[in-house]
Amino acid sequence: MIENSETYTIAFYNIENLFDIENDPLTNDDDFLPTSAKRWTYKRYENKLRKLGSVISQIGEEDGKSPVIVGLAEVENNKVLTDLINSEHLEDLGYNFVHFDSLDERGIDVALIYKEAFFKVENSETFSVYLQNEEGLRDYTRDVLLVEGQLGNEKLHIIVNHWSSRREGEKETEYKRLAAAKVVNSVIARLKNEQSNAKIIVMGDFNDNPDDDSLMLLEKESNLYNPFSTVLSYNKGSLNHNFQWNMFDQILFTGNFFDPDGSNLKFVKADVFNSKFVTQYHGKYKGQPFRTYVGKKYKGGYSDHFPVYVQFKTL
Repeated sequence: MIENSETYTIAFYNIENLFDIENDPLTNDDDFLPTSAKRWTYKRYENKLRKLGSVISQIGEEDGKSPVIVGLAEVENNKVLTDLINSEHLEDLGYNFVHFDSLDERGIDVALIYKEAFFKVENSETFSVYLQNEEGLRDYTRDVLLVEGQLGNEKLHIIVNHWSSRREGEKETEYKRLAAAKVVNSVIARLKNEQSNAKIIVMGDFNDNPDDDSLMLLEKESNLYNPFSTVLSYNKGSLNHNFQWNMFDQILFTGNFFDPDGSNLKFVKADVFNSKFVTQYHGKYKGQPFRTYVGKKYKGGYSDHFPVYVQFKTL
């Protein structure tokens, strides 16, 4: 063991509709208001912030420290991120965030929270995924977020994603996720053109599993390593649908994190954060994520996804 080596946890978490309780006339947030059928009240909002903060603060806890970087999906705006990083379990940990509003029809975006003491942001930008529906009209989805900065002595390029859902059917919506993969591949090609040995981390809720075509396209064309292809099993995943585990939430990265000569950061492990407290305790859904809502029924849990994370050790 190398003395004074540091372990960094980098995570991704789809936090299931983190909306404030205010009506935004520009987005479809009408389900998440005190007067809506879901009765999204300030008390419920505060409870969710506290619960999410508790989870985030414990990801990678086997190392004794909270994560230095966490990508997020399903955040409404800057306000909810400000409230999240100032919530009970996170307020003393020194997080800041990067967020851009996208044109997503549901009014949800991706974001990145990070510990300012460890990660120094140098640049951030977004890339749109251009989609059309069957009528030829623009179909708005989440933007792809690129955040670049220094973690210790390493320059990192982090790409955060939330690709289109399977709600209208897996095959019927596959073209949307393939389009997103092509956008990410083009971003990576640009980064590698600027710096051939760029250290790139791609994270997100891809709404596809590691062996689906969109992830294969991303992995092969951009020459990425996906540790979550071996984490997924019959009894482990990041979300559960019809009693089957899926690994839609993944973190991929360039192979130079394995190169002791080309990197000060070495990949150690990848896993799902599925501690008992974020799961259903009993009943037929025992062991599945403890959700905030099931349909319009309030359950008071955390999210319908588990967080995923990777750990790197300094050399």
